[in-house]
Amino acid sequence: MKSPFLCSIEEKMRSKRYAKRTIESYIHWIKTFIYFNNKQHPIHCHNREVESFLSYLANQRAVAPKTQALALNALVFLYKDIVNKPLSLNLKFNKTATQPNLPTVLTIEETATLLQNLPVASALPCKLLYGSGLRLMELLRLRIQDIDFDYLSLQIWHGKGNKHRRVTLAKELVTPLKVQIAKAHYFYEQDLGNKEYAGVWLPYALERKFPNADKDFKWHYLFPSNQLSIDPEANVLRRHHINETTLQKAIRNTAKN
Repeated sequence: MKSPFLCSIEEKMRSKRYAKRTIESYIHWIKTFIYFNNKQHPIHCHNREVESFLSYLANQRAVAPKTQALALNALVFLYKDIVNKPLSLNLKFNKTATQPNLPTVLTIEETATLLQNLPVASALPCKLLYGSGLRLMELLRLRIQDIDFDYLSLQIWHGKGNKHRRVTLAKELVTPLKVQIAKAHYFYEQDLGNKEYAGVWLPYALERKFPNADKDFKWHYLFPSNQLSIDPEANVLRRHHINETTLQKAIRNTAKN
């Protein structure tokens, strides 16, 4: 069971509209920091303990630079927004020397070949990723109402940095998208016939602001999961979007072949 202290941090981050994954990552590193300091409450630790912890991540665990930076960001948040004792701007710790793996960049021809050979179920999402320049979770979180066929664009809400933006939509994807919307509507009609179905998950306070929106088709995900599942936060039955690992595995397996 999560400690009341960690629960209070999670609630604080939710009130500030941090992304779910950011909350999970911050909680993980704050918890790891507490265990590193023999379960001392963070209020009894400060700059010296943070420096030792970050050096430990570099020296003993050899984490990637981004991982160490994420741990630092979590602790900066902890001491600024929770403990109300901001850390020094001149922390002295060993920075990880582990070099990140350079990404493999495909040529235009290689990208076209990859997209042509993807499994049917993964082809459209991947084409949207490449064609509209979306991040993976931005793609998966697309709702029906985010598609604008008139202006050939997609509306992205709460992207990186909690910012909104509009991206272009390739006209070649209009027909496949309409087929996908029909598929999503098929699931939607099935779900409405299920008495236990609680509607789609809505972000932040929208569920209170629009009490009927959770069962409005336009709010449902463009790429719904094939199965209903229990929402762990509300303990109700919902249909979430497809899992990100589905696309990652499809791309990886196609690239190998």
